Amino acid sequence: MNIAVVLPGWVGDAVMATPALRALRSHFAGARIIGVVKSYVAGVLSGGDWFDELLLMEGVAATAWALRRRRIDLAVLFPNSFRSALTAWLGGCKRRVGYARYWRSPLLTDALQPVRGSDRQPLPSPILDAYNKLAEHVGCPPPGWRMELDTTPDDEAAAARVCDRAGFAACAEVVCLNPGAAFGAAKHWPTPYFAELARDLAERRGAGILVLCGPAERDLAREVVTTACHPRVRALSDLAPLSLGLTKALVRRCDLLVTTDSGPRHFAAAFNRPVVTLFGPTHTAWTETYHPHAIHLQKRLDCGPCQRRVCPLGHHRCMRELTPAEVFDAAARLLRGRKGSAA
Repeated sequence: MNIAVVLPGWVGDAVMATPALRALRSHFAGARIIGVVKSYVAGVLSGGDWFDELLLMEGVAATAWALRRRRIDLAVLFPNSFRSALTAWLGGCKRRVGYARYWRSPLLTDALQPVRGSDRQPLPSPILDAYNKLAEHVGCPPPGWRMELDTTPDDEAAAARVCDRAGFAACAEVVCLNPGAAFGAAKHWPTPYFAELARDLAERRGAGILVLCGPAERDLAREVVTTACHPRVRALSDLAPLSLGLTKALVRRCDLLVTTDSGPRHFAAAFNRPVVTLFGPTHTAWTETYHPHAIHLQKRLDCGPCQRRVCPLGHHRCMRELTPAEVFDAAARLLRGRKGSAA
């Protein structure tokens, strides 16, 4: 049996799919499972054993032709996009399972209904649960909520070098800060706030602070470091070549992650690391992970959560009114809990 699993296009969503991926791998133990993935998400899955093959998406026609050559019996579509359903349909996948969204139901053999409110619109509800239901629909036992990731030996070695170059060996704790968010500017917490938090964690707790970033966020990370102006606050981009694999390995090693609502947040849950997530325009319900060592911080305002990439009112209050002092207190609670559990 040949199974194609079309992976989500967002880093965090790919992590939230891992319980369902594990369920598919276990239930269809004798099948050949092909992960269909965008190139920038592939690094999230490195080190794992969910797939026999990774197929990079290269446009609808090229990907569909690649699927046809593999004679796919079952396609499980995690994205809700019309494009993913069209690709599976053109690819000759015999059974195509996904959610009835964006006018794509005629392209699916199994169109599951999303959770809807009284107005028939999709209701904010955990994507993790929705992914699990896809796996259950094709016969898997309930996958549960335990997300998982793996790292490679090369990424672990690179992470050890970063910590050594940063001089964190003598630090009481190592805290990773993730100020970026690919979704849009509305998710960003003000840079001076991140800098104040970094300085407070370094001075008041003796922590080493590593500011994470992707290639497009180098300047943002350096601005946090420059504004913090503390020798134990370092930017990852100044210490090593950037990659998702390296970021995974660093999050796995840290004592705490403080992050916007973005992909690396889910790395912490997958590696069972404490995480403080700063929510602004997005519903916490969509990305609930049921992680026991997580604190969600969000200001409740009449204008939100708006789910917009840029603040439509221009004031960005949902993030500006979330103070560094509040975030520090949440971080300190999780760090105390971590030390207590290790004692």
